[in-house]
Amino acid sequence: MNSNYSAGAGPWALPADPVTAAGVDHIRLVYDYLNAGDFDACASLLHDDVEFELPGRPTARGRTAVLHAHRTDAALTTRHEIDRIVAHDHCVVAVGRIVGPGTEESCLRFIDCFGIADDAMVRSCTRYYHTTP
Repeated sequence: MNSNYSAGAGPWALPADPVTAAGVDHIRLVYDYLNAGDFDACASLLHDDVEFELPGRPTARGRTAVLHAHRTDAALTTRHEIDRIVAHDHCVVAVGRIVGPGTEESCLRFIDCFGIADDAMVRSCTRYYHTTP
């Protein structure tokens, strides 16, 4: 996996809260499954009432709608490369790049802000893209 933790006592420390720590693992797996095109495995990590917000699109609500949104983006995305994951109190932030087809320069930086449910499943995700001011 290409992500690292940044929470608590140091850059590699796991969150003290076991639900948040499990949520971090689930999020890392979500990116791995999306990169592999394994949407069924990705679905297994999503809460029943998951919500996914992408800029310029209506909020996707529920597993089916969220997976449809990811499938739509899969045509434009080669892979997600995660640079950093920061986690605290049922909240996880992932910073990375979406690498599109073609050269490595063809990427878009993003930040995903996740909410983690009490069962450690991914409850919500709001994505923000880096743009030129």
